[in-house]
Amino acid sequence: MASYQKRGKTWQYCISAKPKPIRKGGFKTKKEAQVAAAEIEDRLRQFKSPTLTKILFDEYFKSWMDVYKNDIEDITLNSYHTTLQTIKENFDGRYINDISKREYQKFLNDFGSSHAKQTVRKLNTHIRACVQEAIEEGIIQIDFTRKAKLIGKVESKRPEEKHLSYSESQFLLKELYLRKDRSIGYYLLILALTSGMRFAELVGLTIEDFDFKLNEITINKTWDYKTGKGFTTTKNDPSNRVIKMDTKTMALFRDLFNDIPKNHHGLIFISPMNPKKVLTNEFANKILRKTLNDLKIEPITIHGLRHTHASILLYKKISIYYVSERLGHASIDTTLKYYAHVIKELREEDTQNTLVLFQEMLSLKDASE
Repeated sequence: MASYQKRGKTWQYCISAKPKPIRKGGFKTKKEAQVAAAEIEDRLRQFKSPTLTKILFDEYFKSWMDVYKNDIEDITLNSYHTTLQTIKENFDGRYINDISKREYQKFLNDFGSSHAKQTVRKLNTHIRACVQEAIEEGIIQIDFTRKAKLIGKVESKRPEEKHLSYSESQFLLKELYLRKDRSIGYYLLILALTSGMRFAELVGLTIEDFDFKLNEITINKTWDYKTGKGFTTTKNDPSNRVIKMDTKTMALFRDLFNDIPKNHHGLIFISPMNPKKVLTNEFANKILRKTLNDLKIEPITIHGLRHTHASILLYKKISIYYVSERLGHASIDTTLKYYAHVIKELREEDTQNTLVLFQEMLSLKDASE
């Protein structure tokens, strides 16, 4: 049974489901939300019918994707469609009920022989989530993705591991301030590093999203920078958030807004000559790479600035719950998965600090005696 809630000027529905409720907002009227929720509930009932015993793998994945991934941004959704196409090509006519662990492992081995391990990992993550839902629904009994071995071509560090250290970030931030008058692209890089926003969120910002009295930025939309078609929804519901910013960054943008040409959408990072209307990801990466090379720092991408932001906060012992909320992750599990390498290092440090703590307590006791 769906429930409905008005958030500002739009409506959101919430459907009780396992492993987590299904939510989607942005509907202009309650009626629109009710119609959309009814469609999702119909899909949920489709595969919970006791009369169904055999379900094609690609059909089940498509239905699962429509139900549980209907609130993610188009860029992320495209990666799920790619997984769906891969399933169609490799499991054509195969029922999800009949796939064995050995068959699935062979599929991963064949796929990994021509793809990077990171690509194999993403593919397996998508399929594993779908398979676990099929088990929850009682459609299959065995998780054929469990303990699957991921192989692939030799790769560099995982994207989330490509980040700058604290000192490198300091050097970069100072240099970006020195270069800011060269291009508005440097303002975008400054904000990426100090806010941890995704690129689509950055180029989707408007002047109205900045509250200079409270030093806050509201993130409630993105810009489709790949097609230039306009505003679209954020990656997921938790991505709609308000984040606090430091006073220096906010002062920088308050001054910038006096010089930004007016435009129809009220965008900040505009590029009038570009048909997509905003600064491109390629341009941002180009000036970031040039700046880091000049500083003799190993280059990262602009998305690496998001990982840098999160890693610095974690290294400085900022609560992982706050980091997860600030980044707009769907859950804290996402944060734990992406930054396991940082958390592992911090755990080793915490272990040593714990040992020292109790050693000092014993020393104080000995001294008192």
